[in-house]
Amino acid sequence: MKKIILVIIGFTAISFSLTEEGTMIKDKDEFVPQWAKKVVWYQIFPERFRNGDVRNDPTIKDIEGAYPHDATSPWQIHPWTSDWYELQPYEKQNGKDIWFNLQRRRYGGDLQGIIDKLDYIQDLGITAIYLNPIFEAPSLHKYDGATFHHVDPNFGPDPNGDREVIKKEIPDDPSTWIWTSADKSFLELVKQVHQRKMYIIIDGVFNHMGLNSWAFKDVVKNQQNSKYKDWFTIKSWDDPKAGTKFKYEGWFGVKELPELREDENGIVAAPKKYIFDITKRWMDPDNDGNPKDGIDGWRLDVAFCVKHPFWKDWRNHVRSINPEAYLTAEVIDSIPVIEPYLEGDEFDAVMNYNFAFTCADYFISDKTKIKTSKFDKLLKELREAFPGGVEYVQQNLFDSHDTNRLLSHIVNRDIGSFRDWAKYYGISKGDNPKYDTRKPTEDEIRIAKLMIIFQMTYVGAPMVYYGDEIGMWGANDPDCRKPMVWADLKYDDEIYQSNQSKKKNFDKVEVNNDLVEHYKKLICIRNENVALQLGSFECVLTDNKKELYAFSRKYNDENIIVVLNNSNKAQNAEIKVPGDTKWVDLLNENTEYQGIKSKIEISIPAKWGAILRLQ
Repeated sequence: MKKIILVIIGFTAISFSLTEEGTMIKDKDEFVPQWAKKVVWYQIFPERFRNGDVRNDPTIKDIEGAYPHDATSPWQIHPWTSDWYELQPYEKQNGKDIWFNLQRRRYGGDLQGIIDKLDYIQDLGITAIYLNPIFEAPSLHKYDGATFHHVDPNFGPDPNGDREVIKKEIPDDPSTWIWTSADKSFLELVKQVHQRKMYIIIDGVFNHMGLNSWAFKDVVKNQQNSKYKDWFTIKSWDDPKAGTKFKYEGWFGVKELPELREDENGIVAAPKKYIFDITKRWMDPDNDGNPKDGIDGWRLDVAFCVKHPFWKDWRNHVRSINPEAYLTAEVIDSIPVIEPYLEGDEFDAVMNYNFAFTCADYFISDKTKIKTSKFDKLLKELREAFPGGVEYVQQNLFDSHDTNRLLSHIVNRDIGSFRDWAKYYGISKGDNPKYDTRKPTEDEIRIAKLMIIFQMTYVGAPMVYYGDEIGMWGANDPDCRKPMVWADLKYDDEIYQSNQSKKKNFDKVEVNNDLVEHYKKLICIRNENVALQLGSFECVLTDNKKELYAFSRKYNDENIIVVLNNSNKAQNAEIKVPGDTKWVDLLNENTEYQGIKSKIEISIPAKWGAILRLQ
């Protein structure tokens, strides 16, 4: 027996079929995987998360081909717990500034480090992991892939052995591909993630490769005679007779990232086949038709740079391997630009930067703060912009590897508009003299806590960038990619500033246990209340004067009302409720409230909230 539930969200009606056991089956008009509605994401930058095996640490030879192209100056694995802006003795020998040296640094983070910390991740309440690129590449970020069918050897237990194995392959012939020790380590990570009933997706960087790519290196060597000459956009060949030099198209002019060639249908046939082959490799490693041993989906880097027909074909390929695979794209733009990607034939979601922009406008900005009613209006536009259940699986983030960290954003709240992405990206970097790179205060952390209350109770899938939960701070790339702060390590104080002067007040680097517990509590509340994952949304209060915002989330017989106070002083709120019902505050010591004449009155401290559940 089934029962039908009709949920009204704005002007959109979405129906779900429920079995007697209450299991949700998506209706025919939905195209998103249902599991992706219920998860809390954790984004990990592998090189900076945890060094689990010092024996696989990269050598200076392993950084050849990566910016800033200095593999001859003195070099070593950088001390994990050192002061971020302090130049180490080996760095001072090259005579370059901090920004040059930050790009040369490697800290030794690896897959074993992630495996070792799965218990920590699970204890936070996290149910899904997104990994920045893991494929072989010389850079610290791995967006300059040397290959897509092997995990970087320095992320695994036997780098030298893996590289010897790789030499035996024909790289564009999948029948010759071998599973390296690093590949097997990743599959072990996937296995252990799944054993914890968690999900995992990885970065797909299909717009370009790197200078160390076997295909690109062959083109450089053999020019017009290369088997791979049609893989890239070549502007001119190295031809002394014609008087031309080798030139090619790099992503946004970046020569370290040679772009794969496209025609009107997107990426051309040969590299497209390679991408389709590696997609199958990581989604169904045993090639047995059962995707349970593979990744659960992909995050697609610079998806806006690849033409739509490619993504349509690729989605069909992905879903033929795993019908429940989740696809999320990096498209940082306005709703009209994003719409074509989220119509059901390309992606399920995007990294929801528009959510981050709107939250920054309301919670963070001071001089240009938007009113509560405008906040609600912008959220409504986002919820109703896309079909097929998309609003429930959007990755709701506040920051990422491409932004300043949340806490530093709050410290620098009026430096510019986050929504003005192109401009803000530059002015939020640590080399801007006006950008304050100090540790946040408790009052600033309080703002972050309020934002987390909202993030974990709102429609969509919350995403936490590694280290935000312990209070890490940092300007935009590269400062947002500091090594993770762990309780079992003792860190140097942050004494140095980027200009190499010393701070008057040193910043102590340590785990903020109070913030960790706040994240745990809010994630737990989300995980234990289905209404916060799958429920309808209705705004029940917008008070511009008091800066109060309240909304309800309902699912079956679950009814939750969230009240937020974004002002700098305590405020009293009057909330309409159905009848003289009893409510309990899940956030604040389970305080109980009794509805009288269909309303309850509640006092909310400054920059705080309440999560009321109907008893």
